[in-house]
Amino acid sequence: MSLNTGDTAFVLICTAMVMLMTPGVGLFYGGMVRNKNVISMIAMSFIAFAIVTIQWVIAGYSLAFGSDISGFIGSLEHFGLNNIGLEGDSIPDLLFMAFQLVFAGVTLAILTSGVAERIKLSSFIVLGLLWTTFVYDPLAHWAWGGGWASQLGALDFAGGTVVHISSGFGALALAMVIGKRTGFGKFSFEAENISLTLIGGALLWFGWFAFNAGSALGANGLAVNAFVVTNISAASGAITWMLASWAKGKPSSLGMISGAIAGLVAITPACGYVGPLSAIFIGAFAGVLCYKMLLFRVKKGLDESLDAWAIHGMGGLWGALATGIFASSAIGGVDGLIYGNTYQFLVQTLDAGIAISYAFLVTYILAQIVDKTMGLRVTETEEYVGLDISQHGESMKA
Repeated sequence: MSLNTGDTAFVLICTAMVMLMTPGVGLFYGGMVRNKNVISMIAMSFIAFAIVTIQWVIAGYSLAFGSDISGFIGSLEHFGLNNIGLEGDSIPDLLFMAFQLVFAGVTLAILTSGVAERIKLSSFIVLGLLWTTFVYDPLAHWAWGGGWASQLGALDFAGGTVVHISSGFGALALAMVIGKRTGFGKFSFEAENISLTLIGGALLWFGWFAFNAGSALGANGLAVNAFVVTNISAASGAITWMLASWAKGKPSSLGMISGAIAGLVAITPACGYVGPLSAIFIGAFAGVLCYKMLLFRVKKGLDESLDAWAIHGMGGLWGALATGIFASSAIGGVDGLIYGNTYQFLVQTLDAGIAISYAFLVTYILAQIVDKTMGLRVTETEEYVGLDISQHGESMKA
């Protein structure tokens, strides 16, 4: 197939928009930490994008999209982007590589939720390289590179398992290894700059249109469907989380934008397979579920600081299952459970379960290795001073 200039232009724009989601994560998280750690949170998102870019070019893309090896990982045939050029089907192979790169970058940025306000920068860099190589790349291969999940027919249009389950359950594992922030449960750790979080959330909502619609890899009807249901699910999630929190007090803006992100997460694997009415239900359920998981996390005293597990992990799990329930052959060519296809729901359940187990266990092991060799956590004094000063030598001006 020859290159299509319209599709190429569309995916170029989508790639740039998805890149903007990575600093969006930084702003979203930065507004929820204490003032002495805002720079650190934003900087880690930029650093995540930088290190993933180099890793992806050298080996990550090949591990994810190289020739299948036993259904688990890709070969190194594209090491250093070997044979990845300006030819391709509809869009250049080099552009497809770049589009997938920005997905990997934002995933590592989400992972920082589990170590906010207490990780050494040097340890984060090493852990980030290891995590992208041994967690993200295999999951991307399973779903999109010809691995076992795609061979079984598992559906993940834009990253429910690859991006959200991996980062959400990875963040939970990291939080367990690195331990609670000093004073957690004794002092108030409320968000100090909600306006910053709202700006970050707006960038994420905006970028998510490209995240999902761009996964159609062309300016076509499938992209339009993904675009429309993405917005519907986000709106639905924002409303239900806000209402759920309103029942316990005030309708917080932080709850509203968190619900929108939950809806966006849940629709991600399903956006190429479901219609508008299904998107309303998927987003609504995600808003309530993720809010309840946040409350559960707090009740259990887990310091997964910024709730990647509750929103991305559990929202991604629901999205994977919802894809198996609501998928319609009229949209994506495959029917789900409500149309009589029990197999699709079962394979979605299997895929999600294995992705959860793999992401959690491998992240836990990698975090233990880094902790034992170079130490994950800053000293108590550095944590007290704040990571902005102790890790970057900078501070927010009053």
